[in-house]
Amino acid sequence: MESVKEYLQKNILVFDGGMGTYFASKNHTYFEKCEMANITNPEQIYDIHTQYIKSGCKAIKTNTFAANTDNFDYDSLKNIIENGWNIAKSAVNDKDVFVFADIGPVIKTNKNISEKYIETANKFLNLGSENFIIETLYNYDGIYELTEHIKTKNKNAFIIVSFAVQPDGYTKDGCLGYELIKNAFENKYIDFVGLNCVSGPQHIYEYFKTVKKLGNNFSIMPNAGYPTVINNRTFFESNALYFASKINDIVKEGAKIVGGCCGTTPEYIKETVIELNTNFSGFNTEKPNDTKRENTDIIEYSNDFYDKLKLGKKVIAVELDPPLTPNMSKFDSNAMLLKNVGVDMLTIADCPIAKPRVDSSILACRVKQKFGLNTLPHITCRDRNINATKALLLGLNIQGVNNVLVVTGDPIPSAMRDEVKSVFNFNSRMLAKYITTLNDTIFENKFLISAALNINAINFDMQLKIAKEKEINGVSVFLTQPVMTKNGFENIKRAKKELNSKILAGIMPVVSYKNACFMESEISGINVASEIIDMFKKLNKEESIETGIKIAVDIAEKVEPFCDGYYIITPFGRADIVCRIIESIKR
Repeated sequence: MESVKEYLQKNILVFDGGMGTYFASKNHTYFEKCEMANITNPEQIYDIHTQYIKSGCKAIKTNTFAANTDNFDYDSLKNIIENGWNIAKSAVNDKDVFVFADIGPVIKTNKNISEKYIETANKFLNLGSENFIIETLYNYDGIYELTEHIKTKNKNAFIIVSFAVQPDGYTKDGCLGYELIKNAFENKYIDFVGLNCVSGPQHIYEYFKTVKKLGNNFSIMPNAGYPTVINNRTFFESNALYFASKINDIVKEGAKIVGGCCGTTPEYIKETVIELNTNFSGFNTEKPNDTKRENTDIIEYSNDFYDKLKLGKKVIAVELDPPLTPNMSKFDSNAMLLKNVGVDMLTIADCPIAKPRVDSSILACRVKQKFGLNTLPHITCRDRNINATKALLLGLNIQGVNNVLVVTGDPIPSAMRDEVKSVFNFNSRMLAKYITTLNDTIFENKFLISAALNINAINFDMQLKIAKEKEINGVSVFLTQPVMTKNGFENIKRAKKELNSKILAGIMPVVSYKNACFMESEISGINVASEIIDMFKKLNKEESIETGIKIAVDIAEKVEPFCDGYYIITPFGRADIVCRIIESIKR
């Protein structure tokens, strides 16, 4: 019999379907592990394999998905794998059908995760298995070590590694599917990279189109659809003909190995084989980079803010808090003042201290349209799930707002937690990576991603480590907390030396003694030097403002060699104070 690699040179390889769900539907045992049937009911497992083979598939998986040390003791595991292998080989007999050793995900424990995988793989290797499918993975932990081990033991082994990526692009472990697939394609021991489970055929098809440029050897095995529970029984209410038509679309997009996962019975595989034999006329040979865009009316936006930064020119960004009510008069007048003084960017916080204000993104679009100002809306991870975040980014992008600042977000005040719930699908690093992935896959006008840098942190080593992770995930600009201490000044110097991104030094003018004390005592991430606080002790209102402006300008001059621009936070809506600081800086 020819090898899998030889077969794939001329053919699409069609796998079987969902053994676990099919077995459960026939036996009404939805809470039992079907792998035990390799010992207790081998005839039925043999019968299911035979049904799938009769449907026309050319590869079957052993009934060993959950066969690992997390689920079974050593003796049971050994018997389950041996019996599962022998049943599958017996079902194939002399037919031209490949048997794949099926290895599912293991649980993270104190034991090295790769050791768990290897323990299972060794049992298959000892039985003579050459073909492996490691499937329904939610992370990449231990996979490199596992695949290296298999290929070291058998250099002719054929390995598929398949991930369970949800339609939003993430696994249930919070891993970005794009990164998992990219890592797998870079692993020289893996022959094919796959997607399976958690998604129906349409969603897995749409997602496949966004990642197919990562490599040529893809395996795609969707669920039949999405399950419903009726009278405590699980059903997949999709249609086998529809499933087959979507597999045909997936093959046209370039998948060379296909099959079914949960809910796919022999009928699904039969219709898939008929569909492919009838309609398939070849792979989509267009290179991903040459693929024509469906939308030919995309408006090109330049990012003059970042262009200025790259030219080495100092930029000025100013933060204005969004209003608490729909009354925009003060905000608009402040925006106009700042435009007239020549700010490069207006930054808008996303419901600071977790209290509702006018939405930062909607306000950013309004400012750009009404005043022609570049805007940098803050996007927190606190209030939106993945779907809402993507929808928001799509809206911003079509409005020409392609700068964002990603922050985790302030926690909900304890008094409000019974009524308001945080989301936190992301942290700021994950959100940056998510936006980077969207930049790579769907956005013509890519987002410039900014993030916060706390130069006042007690453990600044940790802040730098996190900042470097943010850079890896796509952050290009950091806006720092206000520099008002010697420690803050030394840390921004260090950040400029160690980070590759542009840095905007935070400046927040103090306007009174009370204000200085409040900033030092009550605002997380802000430190005010005691000598600065003391300077305001006996000053009246006007004297305090003049002193605050002078201190802010002095700080700007001091940090000038160690930053790429300034991030000025407007105190109490007093844009006039900020304008005076900007005029002094520009002189």
